Amino acid sequence: MKLNLVPARTGIQWVKLGIRTFLRQPLALSGLFFMFMAVMSIATMVPFVGSALALALLPAATLGLMAATREASRGKFPMPSILVEAFRAGQQRLQAMLVLGALYAAGFLAVMGLSALLDGGKFARLYLVGGQMTRELVTADDFQAAMWLAMALYLPLSLLFWHAPALVHWHGVAPVKSLFFSLVACLRNFKAFTVYGLMWVAVFIGGGVIITSVAALTGSPQIAGMAMVPAALIMAAMFFTSVYFTFCDSFVADIDPLNSGESP
Repeated sequence: MKLNLVPARTGIQWVKLGIRTFLRQPLALSGLFFMFMAVMSIATMVPFVGSALALALLPAATLGLMAATREASRGKFPMPSILVEAFRAGQQRLQAMLVLGALYAAGFLAVMGLSALLDGGKFARLYLVGGQMTRELVTADDFQAAMWLAMALYLPLSLLFWHAPALVHWHGVAPVKSLFFSLVACLRNFKAFTVYGLMWVAVFIGGGVIITSVAALTGSPQIAGMAMVPAALIMAAMFFTSVYFTFCDSFVADIDPLNSGESP
């Protein structure tokens, strides 16, 4: 397994493949994404450790969605059990995935902790625990500063973990090494990932414009309110579907991935 460098236009291809694969199995992939969201939400309800538990489960759950995309791209119907694929790969890789989850939770909580230095924890509490979002709260200078700092710090954290679950699960890479390889792959293919991100921003904005335009043309503004949330969730499911293809093109396996059960 080695790093593969791709041109900037590959970012467009990743988006197209994500949407195209989702449309092959829309019910299965959207259903799995909703199950993914439900598991994360239920995990946050665990007393005292709910937020940390949900964060720790995120790498394994993301791997499950990538595995589902792999199945759909091969013309197969991904079953719900595929979401727990990360927990069925043997003791060694299970432990590695749990370590990866713990590292992600620690990293995310550290980001929230640093943001709390600017606003006394208001942004962190709202994000992790929830609460009433008021105009006065979100427009406060300290809250805004904490939010922007958290976003700036989360970017390198997301790059560290972007490919890490797949590297750990499919290639047996140690958790810490997987973080390094993931970061290097994202940085070396920075142009492609920039195009990829901009394309998804355009897709989300375009979806919102279409919905509001239809509502305006029909004279029923309530249509926009009813359609916006499910449309956003479906587009988010498409986005998660496309993540698998960013991994496939960023690394070259030493063996044929189509003939191996251990590689994507």
